[in-house]
Amino acid sequence: MKANNILSKPTEVSGYANDNLDQTIQRIHKGQTYRDLSTVWITPTRGSIACKVVSNWMGLMRPMNQQVVGPVFFEGDEVGVAYSKAFDWVLSDPNLAKFKFILTVEEDNLIPADGLLKLYESIVDYDCVAGLYFTKGSVEQSQPMIYGDPNVMPKNFIPQVPWINKVQPCNGLGQGFNLWKIDSLRKKLKDLPKPWFKTIQELGRAYTQDLWFYQEAGKYGFKVACDTRVKVGHLDAQTGMVW
Repeated sequence: MKANNILSKPTEVSGYANDNLDQTIQRIHKGQTYRDLSTVWITPTRGSIACKVVSNWMGLMRPMNQQVVGPVFFEGDEVGVAYSKAFDWVLSDPNLAKFKFILTVEEDNLIPADGLLKLYESIVDYDCVAGLYFTKGSVEQSQPMIYGDPNVMPKNFIPQVPWINKVQPCNGLGQGFNLWKIDSLRKKLKDLPKPWFKTIQELGRAYTQDLWFYQEAGKYGFKVACDTRVKVGHLDAQTGMVW
């Protein structure tokens, strides 16, 4: 009778990861999971969030054995005021100010389960990175929230054509699913006048709170990008359409 030696194949002894250790180490470095990834999740809200969104958020994967606090909701303020309060709160709190990241998630965004893990990978060379999502409206008018090519002067916030599954540098972003380095906010923007987030509606100029921030922060060398691997849905709660 032929013996069945279950230890005859080296892979079955040491395991796939050990047998491909160089590749495994590269994967760990890319994922950044061996670093401190402590994160505060903040969400401005008008007070009501669709069940579809809440259910989606519950599936977000978080890094193993790391601190991810939140979501913490800032309710009732105009969105620029809410963001200003939220960022000031994190940066002034003696415990949260020691964290490494802020995650902003807006109340009408559907996020991929692995989206946060991918943003940890892509933020290494940037101060803020975001997932890719589009404005609401119509199929013909919906635009990607990737604003301005840093290589084109004068600086502008023209919507850009998304790159396919890459980290795309830009001048500005939406704030629907963004990861921010707290050290960059503290060090690079220490001289940036507050409030950092303003909604401007004046004759001759109009800015949403996000593009106002990126315009002003860019003057201090604040670098941002969109990770187009992270595909985020933008829910119209009244119609059920996801842009």
